Amino acid sequence: MLPQDHYYVALDFSGHGLSSHIPIGMRYQHLDYLSDVHRVVTSLGWKRFSILAHSMGGFLGGIFASVFPETVQHLILLDSYGFLPVQTDLLTSHLKKAVTHYSRLEGANGAKVYTPEGALQRLLDGNPSLNSDTAKVLLQRGTKPVPDGVVFNRDIRITVNNSVPLSTEQCLYMMKSIQCNVHVILANEGISADLMRGVYTDIGQNLLTGFKENLKERFQSTVVDGNHFVHLNEPEKIAKVIANQLYEQPYIHSQL
Repeated sequence: MLPQDHYYVALDFSGHGLSSHIPIGMRYQHLDYLSDVHRVVTSLGWKRFSILAHSMGGFLGGIFASVFPETVQHLILLDSYGFLPVQTDLLTSHLKKAVTHYSRLEGANGAKVYTPEGALQRLLDGNPSLNSDTAKVLLQRGTKPVPDGVVFNRDIRITVNNSVPLSTEQCLYMMKSIQCNVHVILANEGISADLMRGVYTDIGQNLLTGFKENLKERFQSTVVDGNHFVHLNEPEKIAKVIANQLYEQPYIHSQL
């Protein structure tokens, strides 16, 4: 559904999908994923490009556009605010959870074998915003067959939250470096619903306000009906919004 005169590269971060796992004893960090993006665009020889990113990928997209502002033309965020701040009073608990979670996973014995149906149910249990059809799409790259069934390709260590522990103030400061057009597409039953329930308090609203104040006319936001995986479940709701952004055409903000 996206413009066919554009060239798209879908990136599996390290430890995800069909990408290699890092050695035992090392930890996945969001900064490593930032290096993954830089490594790929450098290999492709791209000097300027757009980033279309969902959820965690969006957090990395915001940081990348801040650190390498001259390379990014459009940053399109799907149910993501471009940054994931850690509240200052939660910093120590954030780090403690990451370290202890890693310690538990380092003792895990191999990948668990599932039946194809069991793998599908496991993915749906962990991601209730998916439906059966879209979960099967993810399993095409997310699993591989073994003699007794299938195993997940992803390295279990990626489940640890190793986001860069930036405060909201630091994220807002980095945001000032962004030179590209930014379009935030939120799902009304996605991450924004969590914000309204108080899960992230006022962090999301502060980030949106920061984009508006710093980027001015280069910033747009759209809210669509759907959940965190609306781009998979109902892609027709956001495809035209993305196309208009890529062609730098104005989009009438509305509730789709």
